[in-house]
Parts: sequence; structure tokens; C-alpha cells
Amino acid sequence: MAFLSAFGGNLSGSSSRSGSGSSDDPADEVEDFPVMWAAPGTIARTLPWQLDPARSKQKHYRTHLIVTDSRLVIVGMPFSERDYKRVDDTVLWETPRAAIGSIERRDFKDGDDVKVVFTDGSWCRLRTSGRDRLMRYLVDRLDFVPLNSLTPAQRETAETFASAHAPDASPPVVTRSECGCFRVEVLAPSTTNAFFGHSTRDMVMDVDGNTVDLSQYHLEDWSLEGLAARRRLRAPEPPSGRSSPD
Repeated sequence: MAFLSAFGGNLSGSSSRSGSGSSDDPADEVEDFPVMWAAPGTIARTLPWQLDPARSKQKHYRTHLIVTDSRLVIVGMPFSERDYKRVDDTVLWETPRAAIGSIERRDFKDGDDVKVVFTDGSWCRLRTSGRDRLMRYLVDRLDFVPLNSLTPAQRETAETFASAHAPDASPPVVTRSECGCFRVEVLAPSTTNAFFGHSTRDMVMDVDGNTVDLSQYHLEDWSLEGLAARRRLRAPEPPSGRSSPD
């Protein structure tokens, strides 16, 4: 599977309009606010110090999380607004996905945080500006669809979309929503930069291979983060594609 990047990785919290004013975990979010729980020798104890914004200034340095089908990798790279497309990354840390016990959304204050719990019981809390993609590929149960199982019309739509992204675009990653629509995601190495990491493009198509307009997405075509953003904008609730329980 093509790897995806979730930007950022500050081990801290800050206020934003997307967060929640109520806590689901008062002990760790109100009475105290630890960003790591790691005894000596545990996995979380090995996380790189560059994740700490107090020690690695975000104005000049960025950390990115790369997700593959077998590993989580954290890379770091210098960042300059004058040359943000320059990529000179260094691998800072990696762990097998089998070492991840769970990843949980944490909305208190920011709404951009995740709690990563490792199989040895150690954990960390990270802030990411790409939580949607991170949760999609690590937590949400996706129904991946091989390209060769698509209909000719669906495959043509997916491959045409990929080829229009960039000359070096990877083969499209296709997943099926519960409503029956398909999400097509594409990334290309040439679109990488120090600020955003890998920039993916995606679209939704219906069973006939027709592109679905954003305004016509079903509930199942949206992520939890996407639905939350729509509610903040007071956008109309998207129609549901779920069939009746009867």
C-alpha cells in the first residue's frame, strides 16, 4: 500500500476552535495533562526528542509521520518558508504496526490530538494537522478494493484521476464506503514538501464510475473529522446512503 503522511507531531496542546470544551478523560486532561507515559525500556520512551516543540522549533523544523502497511516511521527535516519544497529528511524513529495497541481520537482543547497506546502499555499524545488521514489508515476499518476488481468504467475514472495528479503518481488506492461509493486516493513523490509532507488528492465515484460532487456525498463518504468540520461551518447534513434496517 502506498505510504501516507500525517503532518506534525507536537507533544503538546494548544487552543483551537475545532476542539472540545468538555473532557472525556479529566484525570489526564484537566487534573493533569501528561503527553507521555513511559517507563524506562518501553516503546514510548524511545520516541525522538524532536517531537517536543519546546526543543525543536516548528518555525525551522518539521516532523512527519509516515504510515505504511507494516510500519510507523517518524522523519524530521529542516524547514524554511523561502524553500519549503526542499526535502532533506532524516529517519528519527520507527516501530512495527504490530507494536501499536490502539490509537484514539482526543478532542479536548485542540480536536487535532491522538493518543497512541503501545502494546507494552506506554503511550504518548500527539497533535497532528492531518488527523483525518492518520485515523483513516490506522483505525478506521477500510474496505480496500483492488484495481483489477473494478468495472471498466470505475477503473478508467480512477486511473484518469491518478494520471491528472502528477506524472509520478502512484497507482490509486481505492476503498469502498458502506453506501457503495468508492473513494480514490492518489499521492506522488514530486508533490512532497517540508511543510505539508505528502499531499494526497482524492475523489469519490459512484458504482457507475461517475465522479460524485462534494455536495452529494453520503454520510458514509465522510470521515468523522470531515463531518465535524461541516458542523462547525453549519453546512447541511449530507444525505445518508445507509439502507433501512428493515
